[in-house]
Order: sequence, then C-alpha cells, then structure tokens
Amino acid sequence: MQLSGRLCVLSVAMAGLLLAGCTIGALRSGPEPLTALNRVAEDPATQLRWLDRVTWGASASSQAELARTGLAAWMGRQLSPRMQPLPPAAQAQVDAMTISRTPLPELARALEAQRRAAEALTDDEQKKAARQAYQQELNRLAREAQQRFVLRALYSPDQLQEQMTWFWMNHFNVSLRKDNLRAMVGDYEENAIRPHALGRFRDLLGATLHHPAMLRYLDNAQNAANRINENYARELMELHTLGVDGGYSQTDVQELARVLTGVGVSYQPLDAPPPNVRPALRADYVRKGLFEFNPNRHDYGSKTLLGQPIQSRGLAEADEALDRLARAPATARFISRKLAVYFVSDDPPQALVERMAAAFTRSDGDIAVTLKAMFESPEFAASLGRKFRDPVHYVIAGVRLAYDDRVVSNVNPMLGWITRMGEQLYGHETPNGYPLNEAAWASAGQMNTRFEIARAIGANGAVLFRADDKAPLEKPAFPPLADSRAVRAMQAGLGADTREALAQAKNPQEWNTFLLASPELMRR
Repeated sequence: MQLSGRLCVLSVAMAGLLLAGCTIGALRSGPEPLTALNRVAEDPATQLRWLDRVTWGASASSQAELARTGLAAWMGRQLSPRMQPLPPAAQAQVDAMTISRTPLPELARALEAQRRAAEALTDDEQKKAARQAYQQELNRLAREAQQRFVLRALYSPDQLQEQMTWFWMNHFNVSLRKDNLRAMVGDYEENAIRPHALGRFRDLLGATLHHPAMLRYLDNAQNAANRINENYARELMELHTLGVDGGYSQTDVQELARVLTGVGVSYQPLDAPPPNVRPALRADYVRKGLFEFNPNRHDYGSKTLLGQPIQSRGLAEADEALDRLARAPATARFISRKLAVYFVSDDPPQALVERMAAAFTRSDGDIAVTLKAMFESPEFAASLGRKFRDPVHYVIAGVRLAYDDRVVSNVNPMLGWITRMGEQLYGHETPNGYPLNEAAWASAGQMNTRFEIARAIGANGAVLFRADDKAPLEKPAFPPLADSRAVRAMQAGLGADTREALAQAKNPQEWNTFLLASPELMRR
C-alpha cells in the first residue's frame, strides 16, 4: 500500500487510540510528590514532564539546559525572566515587522487617515479598492502579531513568561474580528500584557484598562455620562477579577460603568490642543498615546462600589475601583483557580486553590509568587503529564520537539494548523476567551485533525523552512525524531498501544506521525 493510503487507514485507528488515551489519561502513573525540586527532576523522563508543563513543549536542548542548571535554579529563572532576545534568525524576523518598528499611536493614526480617505472617495470602484487596501493592511498587521507570538513561544528562553502572556491574553481577551483591533492586538500583547505577565496583577489590570484595544473591544470608548455603556464594567468584574460568583450586584455593574465614563480613545496627535473642557475640570484631562480621559464625558456624581463609596474624582476613580477589585478575596480565589485549571487540572483541588489564593493575597497579587506556591505543591507534581493540550499548545509543542532550536523561516503553516483546530490566535469573538478544559478540544473530529497535523509536522515539516509556498522543499522533508535525545528519554513512559503503533511504522515519516499523534503527546 502506498504511504498516503496506508496513513489514511491508520489515521482512523490512531484517532480511536487518541480518544481512548484522552479518556483514560496518557500516562499510567504520575510522579510521586516530592519537596526538593532538584530531586524531583533527576531523571530525564521527569525533566520532560516539567518542561512540557512549564514551557511550550519539551525539546532536547531545553532538557539539556534543565539538567545542567538543576530544576530549582531553572524554575527561579523562569519565574524571574531576564527579557532575553530570541535566537538571531528568529529575532531578525521579529525586528523586521511593522508592529515592532512603528509605535501604535503612529500606526493607528495613519490607518484612521487611510480609512477616512477611502470613505471620502466618490467613485465607487476607487472606494471599493481603497477599502480593500485598508482591510488588507489590518490583516497584515494582525498576521504579524500572530507570527511574533509563535516565534517567541518556539524560541524564547523565558518560556514561562510566554506561557503566561498567552494565558493573560486569553483572560483579558480582545478579538481581532472587531473594528480595527487587528492593528492594535500586537501592541496590546507587547505593552499591556507581556511586561506584567509575571508581575503584580493590579499593574496588569491597570495596563489593560489603559489600552485602546480593550476600550474599543468592550465599548468603553462609547461610555459617557447620560449614555452609559456597561459592557466593560460587567466583564471587568465577571471575567477579569471577581468572577461570576464574586458577590457583586447589577448595581455594582452600573456604578462601575459610571466610574469608567470618559475613559476612551483619541486619535488626536499628542501636540493637538485638548478639547474645550470647562475650567474647573481642565486639570483632570489626560491623554497618553491613544488613551484619553475626557472630563466632559465623565459622570462626576457620587458612587458606591462593593458597599463602599468611591472617594476619588475623575480618572482617579478608576484607579480606586481597580485597587478594590484587585485586592478582593473573590479575585484572589478566581484568579488562583483559573491558573490552577491552566497548569494543573480541569477541576483543581480546592486546597491547592486556597493556598494559591493565600499567596496571592499575602503578596498583594504577585503572579510569580502565586505560581511558585502552585509549582511547589504536591498536587502540581502529581498532575504532570495529565493536562490535555489545547490546539495552540499541541502545535507549538510538536514543532519544538521535532525541530528543537532550529529556527523556522515560515510560521504560517503553524498558524493555519492552529486555526484549523478552532483556536485562531486572537480570534475568540466573545470576552471569555478560549476554554481551558479538555472537553472543549477532545472530540473525534479534533483527533482526526490532529493526526493530519502530526503527519504534516512529522512527514512534511520542511514547509516551515522555505521562504514561500512556491520554494522547493528541502530533502529529507521530515525531522529525525527517533534520534532526538528527548524522544529517547520519553519512550520508556509510552503506553503499550503507542509502542505497538510505532513498531508497525514502515518508515521514519510514519514513525514521526504516530509519535506526534499519540495519546501521550496530547498531554502536557
């Protein structure tokens, strides 16, 4: 039987194996909880489990680094990232991007001028062409943001920071499908999320409130006195801080919306004169980049939030409200549980969540301190190898394992695979972000698609190393996975079904495909 026909037959069998593995758990037994981190990761197989959970996926080079430094020192570096550059070939791709070279205010103002010029055209054909050019430029900028994210996830030495950047981008979700957010999402990730991904939650919360992407996405740019828009206020409490059961009322939503009146977006240059604000309120006017607080649109009446009056005035009301929300016990529990769902289990032990929440509260919302409490817990150690990979984790982990630190020159196939599985980067339309649980991603259709993507990585991965779709593929067009030190280390932990499937492989391409599509590789 030819390779393509044989793989079509075997893909059905492998999909069944995948579903069975997803049901019973890929690893038959997890590591015993230990207290000394270095003792936890003495053997390569356990090192791989830690890497699969803390990083975007284990590889031979990352395992060598962990073995060289020891787990405790390695984890310390991950929790306190040093903002290291990518490998030169990857960093060069990032540096060449428009979103890396042009500040968002300059970019957004130029795009707004382009949009207005298109709308001013009277000739229908010219207007259509100008509108299309504007949309194409928005698409190009969004694609740059997606490409930059993938390159960093693949190659950044600060892997935990990249994981947490994705986590917070999903938590404080904005969608490129709305308005002109395709031009803003890259800066939102770069300047609102990434710098605070392992810092204080309050700083992160404030950075998202001050970014035009959030204000446009949740309509606060239209929120004004006598024209209240509650969208952002509601999601700020329900999704960003307290949680749906966090003890707030509809009155609190309304009061917070009043607090946020006047917080919006302006495309005016920084040297443009402020709007005509009455003299008593001129000192309250704020413009920074595209962010604007306009006193003319703010409700200066008295307000009460979560049972306590707001004492400040103007934009300072928002800071007071964020302080209150960030330090609420419900927020500590809500954020801790969501972190535990992401890193430990779809239904994390309540005792672990409570310990994390205590660390969150004790440290005034220090994200790294909260994570450290989780990483040092016996519950975390016991969970290694059991957390189901969502599509983004699956694709990036597969490429990291297959090609290690060899820098891809074209990440677009990876973006296509991720989108095909339903998790397009920045593409979730509603504010709640993509689900983090196994049930959302473990359907039969998803498993069939994953087998095909495993085949693409394992048998035709050379598509990642050519400049464009018309360039010839290098030979061989697949990675030598069986020769990887990381793969050799993990083979002892593979289940009997996976070992049998690998034994039936007729060539390296099939062997690669069966490994990457195995139940064990579906989990981290």
